[in-house]
Amino acid sequence: MNDIVRLDIKYLKGVGPKRAELLAKELNIHSYYDMLYYFPFRYIDKSQIHRICDISGDMPSIQLKGRFITFSEQGEGARKRLHALFSDGSGNIEIVWFNSVKRMKESLLPGKEYIIFGKPTLYNSRYSISHPEIEESKPNLEPKGLRGIYTLTEKMRNKSLTSKTIQQLQENLLASIKQIDETLPKEILERYKLMGLHEALINIHMPRSIHDLQRAQLRLKFDELFFLQLNILRFAKSRNSKILGFKFDKIGNYFNNFYNTSLPFPLTNAQKRVIKEIRKDMGKGRQMNRLLQGDVGSGKTLVAVMSALIALDNGYQASIIAPTEILATQHYATVSEMLEKVGVKVALLTGSTKKSERDVIHSQLTSGELNILIGTHAILEDTVQFHNLGLVIIDEQHRFGVAQRAKMWQKNTTPPHILVMTATPIPRTLAMTVYGDLDVSVIDELPPGRKPVTTVLRFDNHRQSVYRFIGEQLKLGRQIYIVYPLIQENEKLDLRNLEEGYEIIKETFPSYRVCFVHGKMRPAEKDYQMQLFVNHKADIMVATTVIEVGVNVPNASVMVIENAERFGLAQLHQLRGRVGRGADQSYCILMSNQKLSKDTRHRLKVMTETNDGFIVAEEDMKLRGPGDMEGTQQSGISFNLKIANLAKDGQIVQLARDAASEIIENDPMLTLPQNKTLAEQLMFLFQKQANWSLIS
Repeated sequence: MNDIVRLDIKYLKGVGPKRAELLAKELNIHSYYDMLYYFPFRYIDKSQIHRICDISGDMPSIQLKGRFITFSEQGEGARKRLHALFSDGSGNIEIVWFNSVKRMKESLLPGKEYIIFGKPTLYNSRYSISHPEIEESKPNLEPKGLRGIYTLTEKMRNKSLTSKTIQQLQENLLASIKQIDETLPKEILERYKLMGLHEALINIHMPRSIHDLQRAQLRLKFDELFFLQLNILRFAKSRNSKILGFKFDKIGNYFNNFYNTSLPFPLTNAQKRVIKEIRKDMGKGRQMNRLLQGDVGSGKTLVAVMSALIALDNGYQASIIAPTEILATQHYATVSEMLEKVGVKVALLTGSTKKSERDVIHSQLTSGELNILIGTHAILEDTVQFHNLGLVIIDEQHRFGVAQRAKMWQKNTTPPHILVMTATPIPRTLAMTVYGDLDVSVIDELPPGRKPVTTVLRFDNHRQSVYRFIGEQLKLGRQIYIVYPLIQENEKLDLRNLEEGYEIIKETFPSYRVCFVHGKMRPAEKDYQMQLFVNHKADIMVATTVIEVGVNVPNASVMVIENAERFGLAQLHQLRGRVGRGADQSYCILMSNQKLSKDTRHRLKVMTETNDGFIVAEEDMKLRGPGDMEGTQQSGISFNLKIANLAKDGQIVQLARDAASEIIENDPMLTLPQNKTLAEQLMFLFQKQANWSLIS
């Protein structure tokens, strides 16, 4: 492996200095290794010869063997084209060239046998192929099997570096390598019936059959996912064994008084289970790093509060960090109200906090008088120092960069316990990979009395009936959210916008007060408008997605989302979570135009069929891919997967994790002789990455 890593790509037959420069700039290919691991994104089938009489319209490409019967030039000047009739005995097909007319006419001989390859197009009830690939048919020449198609850039095409050229370079490369060193132990290869690495790399570029291609893909996907899991699990094991944490071994007055006098509603079984998991973690004397997943409205905040009270009972402070002022303020209001009778001192610190208030907070923090600090990124500043910080709770954690989160480790001499929370359900395969170094708790049960939100799709021609329904809900004393994707009109995007919508809603419902909120408002004005709605001084809130998180109004029963086709599934699910927070039946109305693509229609159908955030998240990942999922690049342990797909390869993820877990369990630091190759490969793959795996 070391040889192909060191060999400069310019020395490969067919490359040279100029192409090497182009490959490096456009594809980040510098070495033989980089080229070898530049995989095709799809394949065309050159394994069989078709007959002209069998051609049908659903064939993406075909390979034919026959002879050119006639040639004729048509058109003049730049519009000149060459037409030829090609026959294989079963029928005739027209071949057309719009470029290189003279060269093609001179190079092709009537009556000589050729093999041609291209895409058949039906025109005027006759099939034709434009600019096919052509080669002479030679005795004993076998069909070439599947051929890879490689992603190209515009600059590469302009420099005549085609997919066929890349294919030839791969053939040259594989021909020049005698043997590629194996990276997996023999027992893993045998247990999972995996193809050898050398054979897999040949068959990923030049597969002889679909079966060989599938086996090669399995091997290379397993490789990627196995070493990714090995890296995650090794660091998690190292952290657990090396990094000490505060030992919270006491449940005292704060927790018990709150539980007995101030619990807002009985804990669900899921909440009880999660609190036990957190309590057990914090009592071990090792730093807790736990991910708490819970759908919108599942009661994560209550779990966070009770976890913070355990820290307080053991003589430590706690901090809750949120990504926006709206969410931080909401947490502050909720937590303060919950803990009012218990005697816990809570403060709020955001970018808008006045200097005089900030000075008081700093003083009370360092003296230990302040028990719980809630805030935004402002808490991460070096000037914010705690007396004895023992627990950090990070809400909507995917919105924080990993380097920012790392700052919380420095707020005490021993790193505090870390609880990260998300209301965006994470698909299992993504959680195992992106957050694989964290222990995971899931609240999979809604508090008693909550009814599932009814979600419907309505088109623009249903608008009047939607307004009538809103009017009925308003008469019942309910409140309404109406969300728009834009603040101001944009001529390029035919979307309903907030400013226009605000005026329409005021005219449509003149007897009711309408407030509005968007992300470009000043914090004070935004808070004023928000409080109008929270205190029911406004009946309808017209907003952008700024209300996606952080607004808790149990009386709000209807969420209308304009241009719902413009939102991703995760965002639609988050917005829907703003209603259904009280005991009344709530509704989410997705407004859309009728011209929808197949994927968009499927996305909106998913929303109307399920309230389960995990099903929504799985579908979202299938549609958008894991690289687009919010937060996957924030974890610090994200990995550029070249061939594996977390949305589709869940079974392989599990197999790879099982194999990696067994090895790490027996040899945490990979120091045993039989794991030397694994340790070397791991170092090679991850040598350029900062060790963010130790930061949750």
